[in-house]
Amino acid sequence: MKEILKKLRKYEIRVRKAINSQMQGDFKSIFKGSGLEFDDVRTYQYGDDIRSIDWNVTAKGQGTFVKTFKEEKEQTVFFMLDVSASQQIGREGKQKINIGKELTALLSISAIKENSQVGLMCYSDQVEAYIKPAKGIKHSYEIINSLFNLIPKSRKTNLNNGIKYLLNILKRRSVIFVISDFVDENYLKSLKGMARKHDLIAIQLYHPRETQFPKMGIVPLWENESQQYIWVNSSSSRFRKIMNQTHLVNTADLERFCARNDANYTRISTEDDYVPGLLKLFTHRNKKKSSQRVR
Repeated sequence: MKEILKKLRKYEIRVRKAINSQMQGDFKSIFKGSGLEFDDVRTYQYGDDIRSIDWNVTAKGQGTFVKTFKEEKEQTVFFMLDVSASQQIGREGKQKINIGKELTALLSISAIKENSQVGLMCYSDQVEAYIKPAKGIKHSYEIINSLFNLIPKSRKTNLNNGIKYLLNILKRRSVIFVISDFVDENYLKSLKGMARKHDLIAIQLYHPRETQFPKMGIVPLWENESQQYIWVNSSSSRFRKIMNQTHLVNTADLERFCARNDANYTRISTEDDYVPGLLKLFTHRNKKKSSQRVR
């Protein structure tokens, strides 16, 4: 546990330093919800956005009034992590599951330091672990311990079931990180429901081998989820085209979905430093919230 915490602390310091040198604002902005809640009304002033006028109050004839808003002071941040067998791609210590756990642990510690309530659900085709949102450094240790000691009972994936389970539990609007390779089907409808009710952030993990498979002739591929070998001709142009197109189409569909449904998206390779990917995510969220802020 000490080694894990030491590694995560090193990453957190790197992220904070990068943000301080490249961006205005600070690290806690990533955990603030993009939505604003109604606070009060005040007299209209020159330069106010006319869309913020409260017509019901204005109609009473005492002048023109605009609505004022404030960000929620207590934010709930929830992490939904894919721990199915499809995450076990890559070299030892750098598989998708390793990077997913590191990202979840790093961001959960940082969210707790910003006084957010933090929760966790790990899923395969069933709920493998669930930790109710709470605050405090002791709670962050509970999350980290659960993450790195988890041995999934199932090797299969069902993202749709995981999303539905979480939607039934979380009643209050929250910031939800879904960390997965998103290699699954029939989940976009449920994910759209999540994006409507919550502040959704999709982090897609991938390994370069998924699009740059080496030419080795006819070889057996081990399918983690089914626990079976599948013989393929890795040198076949048809096989390589299917491999590349499947991954590219899946990625493009997810990115378009997030853009259309006001969700944040970033893509992270298991072979690259993930700090730049996080910075890209933070920058986009800061711009998004600035454009939504009522003046």
